Amino acid sequence: MALIRKRRLTDQQKRRIQKQHQTRQEDLDTSHDLEGLVVQHYGRQLEVKALNTPDPHPIKPETAEGEPESFWKPIEIGSIWRCHTRTNLELLVTGDRVKWQADPNTGLGIITAIHERSSLLTRPDRYHKVKPVAANISLIVIVFAPLPEPAPMLIDRYLVACKNANIPALLVLNKTDLLKENDPILKLIQEYQDLGYEIMLTHADGDLSELAKRLDNETVAFVGQSGVGKSSLINNIVPNAAQKTNIISENSALGQHTTTSTRLIDFGENGALIDSPGIREFGLWHLTEDAVYGGFPEIYNLIGQCQFRNCTHKNAKNCALERAASTREILPRRLESFLRLCDEIQEAQQKN
Repeated sequence: MALIRKRRLTDQQKRRIQKQHQTRQEDLDTSHDLEGLVVQHYGRQLEVKALNTPDPHPIKPETAEGEPESFWKPIEIGSIWRCHTRTNLELLVTGDRVKWQADPNTGLGIITAIHERSSLLTRPDRYHKVKPVAANISLIVIVFAPLPEPAPMLIDRYLVACKNANIPALLVLNKTDLLKENDPILKLIQEYQDLGYEIMLTHADGDLSELAKRLDNETVAFVGQSGVGKSSLINNIVPNAAQKTNIISENSALGQHTTTSTRLIDFGENGALIDSPGIREFGLWHLTEDAVYGGFPEIYNLIGQCQFRNCTHKNAKNCALERAASTREILPRRLESFLRLCDEIQEAQQKN
């Protein structure tokens, strides 16, 4: 059998095809758009949950006698559809509310518009470009545990990101069954409680009813180091979530990544849980120094009280921040986190 070679297209042909594709999308009749919710992202395609149905509903074509049954996917509330997007839309993420159209003959859809977001969680990627993570979140759950060993600076970074996105934060200490007597993490918990942050203690095999009650009617994003048990918590709160879990690496004592894409999971009647890929660092160099202040309210209250306007807060004369750290008015490690973030931002600005 002779092989059929794939015809190579010239640049002009590629541009013409792309223009035709864009024209077809722009000519879409949007008068019968449906409401949908992006529940997962797969590169150029997304999974959209149908939130309503068309009126009237498309009628399945009759199959002639003797002909094979043709494919047909009914449009039902809650059904999941793999969708493309119109070329003129911004990058969509899990949690976005969208308008879309379904084709029951193929089981595919196309997203035609995006609703205004109430919130957007972002982070910079490895190329220093800002990447959206999830949209319309009402609560961010920052999970940490005795193992892998918690990184307070990472927790501080998450808190800055929450404040910048204007999303409330809940700190959850998981795996409390691994706590030892006088464990240093207990001091860490007390420090964040003294700063006014909401904290809950859990372990995946324990009673999670209190946590479930707190998350009810919220759209929640779970973030934290890999291996702290985010997916295990979700599996126990929502048994049909079937999130993949893994064990801690014995060699590195670090968590192994198990969640590979940000996914939205229904929770209760009006709530949803979002499990984002585990990350060990959360860069904030795309923010301004003013944005960093929001994540350190105890430090922000002292800004402007130094003797010199251009105070570096590092071995500086009559520095209000260093003086407050020496008297434990503010935590020295929090000041270190604050200064390191400011340094990262300044370095990024100099490179750009």
